[in-house]
Amino acid sequence: MALRAATGAQVLTLDTLVRLRRGLHTPVAPRRLPVPDGMTAPLGCDAVAVPARFGPLVMPRLPRVGCVYADEAHWWWIVPSDSDYALEWPAPARYATGAIVPDAPGVPGLIHKPEGTVPYTPPIPLYLALCRLTGTTPAWSRPVSA
Repeated sequence: MALRAATGAQVLTLDTLVRLRRGLHTPVAPRRLPVPDGMTAPLGCDAVAVPARFGPLVMPRLPRVGCVYADEAHWWWIVPSDSDYALEWPAPARYATGAIVPDAPGVPGLIHKPEGTVPYTPPIPLYLALCRLTGTTPAWSRPVSA
């Protein structure tokens, strides 16, 4: 309920101020890494992002490189859906379900497209390369405590 001040000006309630504040922030539609024309993704698509400084170090360590996207901050590798199952991707890598790029100002540009019709980088070699670069022990090699 809004009240009128003695001067005749409308006084705003806290609810109105909160609604106005929320209205200033229009939600941004999620950006998804696109599968290039002519390629299919029969296993669905997720993505693994690493800081851009790691990108050139990861590429030569992989036996097969799928679609790779990059912007100033990150490099993104397309992997099959659920490639995070039973894996803890080493920091600073980020796993993006659905290949959604959450914080990028735009869709990163495609910097590598493989031959053929499948966009995937094999997730296990990518995981191992990232573990090696970050000094992280792979999940299956860690000691198990009883």
